[in-house]
Amino acid sequence: MKRAVFPGSFDPITRGHENIVRRAASIFDEIIVAIGSNSSKKSMFSLEQRKQWLEEVFNDIDNVKVDAYDGMTMDYCKKVDAGFMLRGVRNGSDFEYERTIAQMTKFMAPHLETVILFTDPELSAINSTVVREILRNNGDVTQFIPSSIHVTAP
Repeated sequence: MKRAVFPGSFDPITRGHENIVRRAASIFDEIIVAIGSNSSKKSMFSLEQRKQWLEEVFNDIDNVKVDAYDGMTMDYCKKVDAGFMLRGVRNGSDFEYERTIAQMTKFMAPHLETVILFTDPELSAINSTVVREILRNNGDVTQFIPSSIHVTAP
């Protein structure tokens, strides 16, 4: 079985995240969208809220599951028997960062392959950090998040 983990904080999920998962769903037998705890980030939204949004967004795709984990992503991939880590890239800066992570992962977990998909061009400017900033200032983020969910600042 070709199982992939798509890790992230999804704080909140964006249309870019959705784009990557929907396109990758035809490549893998199963994708686990995995909410990781990031020690360098303080989340705006609770884990429960983010999990609920992900389940709503992907409830129409049978081979996409949602989960949460602590620790290193490669350890989680091993735990769920995933041979692939799926990553989304918006631009050159993202690519350089993801390349470094992929190379370190390959060194530490040779069994794990990183698959990188580029977001569709019209979504390349969207990122969760900017969405959170818009929310903090009472802005409208509907064009940046999946249409099936409603996000307001906590």
